[in-house]
Amino acid sequence: MAKIEGFQIRNFRALRDVTLGKLWNMQAASPLTPMTVVIGKNGVGKSTLFDAFGFLADCLKAGVEEACDMRGRGGFERIRSQGVQEPIGFIVYYKEDGNARPITYELEIDLDRTGRPFVSKERLRQRRSGQTRGWPFSFLILNSGKGVAWKGELDGKQIDEERRADDLDAFLRDLFEIDSEESTETEVVELSDNRKLGIATLGSLKQHPRISAFRQYIEGWYLSYFTPDAARGLPLAGPQKHLNLHGDNLSNVVQFMEREHKDKLKRILSRISERIPGIDRIDTRKTDDGRLLLRFNDKGFKDPFYAQQMSDGTLKVFAYLLLLEDPTPPPFICIEEPENGLYHKLLEILAREFREHATGRKGGSQVFITTHQPYLVDALDPDEVWVLEKGRDGFSSIRRANHDPIVQNMVKEGIPLGGLWYSDYLDAR
Repeated sequence: MAKIEGFQIRNFRALRDVTLGKLWNMQAASPLTPMTVVIGKNGVGKSTLFDAFGFLADCLKAGVEEACDMRGRGGFERIRSQGVQEPIGFIVYYKEDGNARPITYELEIDLDRTGRPFVSKERLRQRRSGQTRGWPFSFLILNSGKGVAWKGELDGKQIDEERRADDLDAFLRDLFEIDSEESTETEVVELSDNRKLGIATLGSLKQHPRISAFRQYIEGWYLSYFTPDAARGLPLAGPQKHLNLHGDNLSNVVQFMEREHKDKLKRILSRISERIPGIDRIDTRKTDDGRLLLRFNDKGFKDPFYAQQMSDGTLKVFAYLLLLEDPTPPPFICIEEPENGLYHKLLEILAREFREHATGRKGGSQVFITTHQPYLVDALDPDEVWVLEKGRDGFSSIRRANHDPIVQNMVKEGIPLGGLWYSDYLDAR
């Protein structure tokens, strides 16, 4: 399953210039682990980091102008770092699988002459087979919606990446100064709407398999906006395969699991009964008007309790475990502060569940979590934890916990990482 090895954010609120993991031009850095957790004090930008992934996914789904206004973001000028005139930028460095050559996706979003956000730059690149150094070769280059894409699995040609969009003729002349065999695999591209991502359009075409694979990868991300109140709703009956972002189809997913994966559902219930004493069985019941009720049977009571009566913590743990047991799990799961509403002793258990899923033999989802709860961090290794801090200039910086040899040595001696954080050993010195 595809994995992000590195992620860079520029000019996005407090994240003026933040890089996690490894990029094509930072080969000495270690890649992100299958499970990555970002910690930090209130107000340092953890929610902004979570929203950076959500913003990129929304740009693909709805376009950059709509994404700037979605989820209460307030428009481009509200999300661009204060005092900055440069475009908002993202770099995603990922692999399709363990043996694949990494692919780099670069995106820049700026304001046009009318003051509306548009895609000023978009690029996908990958090193050629056997290439171990030097610049990767581009197979998609778009400047202001104009450029070129390489069809199939051909590597592409290195050209001047800084070529201005208004010099497109010279740009294309440079491009086609190549042999005739390669030129047959190129396609001149001009999008009708430069507020839409090029990968959204070209990724739907069969002749662009690498672009299509990246588009499908981003579309498959699961960013959790789960709320217990949403899970307490009464949806219309009908089995659904995947848990949605808000969790209001929790009952429908249980109905699907009851029908298609009874053994998996039994395994989930067994885990929940171990984590939350008293829960004996969970099932669904269809009402006369076609609604679906989620029922929790407590060992001490004859009649079941319904989701509307269950605690926030019980619903959250159940939803997370159900998500991890998805028969076709998402490639990337991003969760903000899963500790809210949970008993503190459940957090270490939940962290181990996430890691077991992310590092499993079948190659589960890559898991990305933001938290300010030391009990969850106790279950983690220093290379899995990143510390986000805000500087005097108001912008955030980030560093890996294992970069501090004192922290590494203390963890080796058996001191929990969360305890070190609580004691300020992870703060900048």
